[in-house]
Amino acid sequence: MKVLLLGGNGMLGPSVIDALEGDHELVITDLNPPENSPHETMSVDIADYDQVRRAAEGTDAIINCSVLRHDRKIAFDVNALGTYNSIRAAVDLGHKRFVNTGPHFTVAGSLYYEYDFGLKEEVPAHSDTNLYALSKACGQEICRIFSEHYPIHVLCALFLNFRDPEPAPGDEVRRLNPFSVTFRDAGRALRRCLEVDTATLPSRNEVFFILTDLPHGKFANAKAKQLLGWEPEDKLEGYWRR
Repeated sequence: MKVLLLGGNGMLGPSVIDALEGDHELVITDLNPPENSPHETMSVDIADYDQVRRAAEGTDAIINCSVLRHDRKIAFDVNALGTYNSIRAAVDLGHKRFVNTGPHFTVAGSLYYEYDFGLKEEVPAHSDTNLYALSKACGQEICRIFSEHYPIHVLCALFLNFRDPEPAPGDEVRRLNPFSVTFRDAGRALRRCLEVDTATLPSRNEVFFILTDLPHGKFANAKAKQLLGWEPEDKLEGYWRR
């Protein structure tokens, strides 16, 4: 499969590349794409539809890892408009799936995670009110609407806290966020989003909580295990087991 990776030089991009290379042909894009990559690379402003469309020509699927958190206008340009441009290009080119990413509070904002436990993806979406959450929630709502009107499956993987498989000296005493996962397992989850048989999915718009097995019990990852066949390999026990 030929895959367009948007935001390939960001925090999550390199782990996605590691998970896919060798089995898929990659086109890696970013405003500042990685240098000396063995894969095809190009500079793409995701807020510009024509640039996204040109990058997507000849590809079979798009994984959107683009993100911007702090600037009000650019955050919406990237997280909302950029997502629209990406899935629009996917639909225009006849793609059958689109893989999106975002933070867990795209769905489960502070009114959920400050008080509840056993949170699943099926809770009514109630995003947080910060710029990052709202702009990403807009992007995911755009994806949901596209999936209702066009024959494309949207698989959205939600993350929050990325940790190394084992803590550095002294790091084990830090509080471990209950929505944590390693970059390696996150990349593997996005690979499963790319490869899972979409005929096995309950709907054309599915959201997945991607976190390792943790004792907090605040969030559940059973859906990703059941529908994607994903299993976190890094349990992060070094951070919480004594």
